[in-house]
Amino acid sequence: MGTMNKHSLSRRQFNARMAALGLSLPLAGRLLAADQAPQAVRRSVRLPDGTMVPALGMGAWHLGIDRHPPAVEEEAVNAGLALGMTLIDTSGNYGHGRSEQFLGKALAGQRDKIYLVSKVEGDEIAGDGIARACAASLARLGTDHLDLYLLHWPVPTDKFAGVVAAFEQLRAAGKIRAWGVSNFDTGQMAALFKVPNGERCATNQVPYSLNRRDIERELLPWCAEHRMPVMAYSPLGGDNNLVIKDRVLQQIGAAHGCTAAAVALAWVIRSGAVIAIPESGSPAHTKENAQALTLTLTPQELQQLATTYP
Repeated sequence: MGTMNKHSLSRRQFNARMAALGLSLPLAGRLLAADQAPQAVRRSVRLPDGTMVPALGMGAWHLGIDRHPPAVEEEAVNAGLALGMTLIDTSGNYGHGRSEQFLGKALAGQRDKIYLVSKVEGDEIAGDGIARACAASLARLGTDHLDLYLLHWPVPTDKFAGVVAAFEQLRAAGKIRAWGVSNFDTGQMAALFKVPNGERCATNQVPYSLNRRDIERELLPWCAEHRMPVMAYSPLGGDNNLVIKDRVLQQIGAAHGCTAAAVALAWVIRSGAVIAIPESGSPAHTKENAQALTLTLTPQELQQLATTYP
């Protein structure tokens, strides 16, 4: 991220930007206190309605499509749940519904432990399409409600009011507990907050990782100013651009007795205002990822990573 001109920002904007980057003094104090606690404290994030969710969850984009044996993927999910990664993110269009079907089986009997997130597509919003898509997701997942339902990709801004109204109807009916968006830029977020009940948006799910930091310029500060956490997908850099082979990350991991992946994830969730949803189809990787929930990087390590990934 480039240098920042403090004088061009209002005090409120500057504080919001600092908070978004995890640099607020009260937060630093809280994290320090967490480190000094007798046992490791798992990081959590507060949603606008007051719900607390783990700062580290699990993504399910490639689950249920035979990348790994189903029993191994199920073991990976259960390993994550046991280690506190109880937020699970899927979508009706992942594997044409197979991800949701897989999770429906994997989560049977333990639904009450899970904060379950799914998504509706932009081409499904006409008429009662959102209600129908939600009903189909609930059937595949074998549950009577979603904790969070997201619009997967932006639609034209003149459709925002209708989308919000449909989400609010689902919320009133108890089919969803909260709703949000995904892949919205700052202008789209501002437009969303102008429609009736638009400010009830719980999160914006966007790509964010050490090698993809563009949301730090505008979107992250905007969300911090509006007290809305961001949900980071591809927090390890995405399939074709993973950061886990980086020597700096590996050195920092060695100092903490954890993997490069845990370091990269700890960096993403460092501010207390970002939820990361890495994907893992193997129990071993899930356990490595979970180490980030209790890992605090030192100021020197954060500076080292900022230099490596400007």
